[in-house]
Amino acid sequence: MSWVISACAFPPAASPVMSADLSPHTSAGRLKPISLSWFSALPTLKLSVTNDSPVHPSPSSNNKNSCSPFIRAAWTRRSRGELAKQPNKKSWKQRTDMYMRPFLLNVFFSKRFVHAKVMHRGTSKVISVATTNSKDLRNSLPSLTDHHACRLIGELIAERSKEADVYVMSYEPRKNERIEGKLGIVIDAIKENGIIFV
Repeated sequence: MSWVISACAFPPAASPVMSADLSPHTSAGRLKPISLSWFSALPTLKLSVTNDSPVHPSPSSNNKNSCSPFIRAAWTRRSRGELAKQPNKKSWKQRTDMYMRPFLLNVFFSKRFVHAKVMHRGTSKVISVATTNSKDLRNSLPSLTDHHACRLIGELIAERSKEADVYVMSYEPRKNERIEGKLGIVIDAIKENGIIFV
């Protein structure tokens, strides 16, 4: 009967490991290093009792339980199938967009007035608001929905945002929405007054 201490690692041809034969025939039962490698310093040793001579694991063996936790970690990675089973998991853009573009512009057009506001996406706090339905504008403008009113709303949003130390904002168009017409006039007026869109 012989005692075998061997490290479960890569196949012997790829990465030789330290092994020792602690039988009474060896001198003082000391370890005989075959080669010094970075893997030989790892403390993952497997103790087994066999009746035969020391045998290294064969390269073709696919037994996952016989290997060290260092190698077993490769089989614990998530596959694409497991990700498909989690439809509610947010993508990288959904998780980081709130921090990369924190201030969002929202513009609403009705038949009677134009409303615009800038909101912080993380805290849902409204930074600046401008509408043609306010008392100071609806009595002084001839029309509350024409191009001149849209340009005035863009200028007010830019001024009030800069007062709140907001110089960068973003606009997310809705589905099948084009940035043209009255919406384009509002965004252009905001850009002309020193606000950067990202």
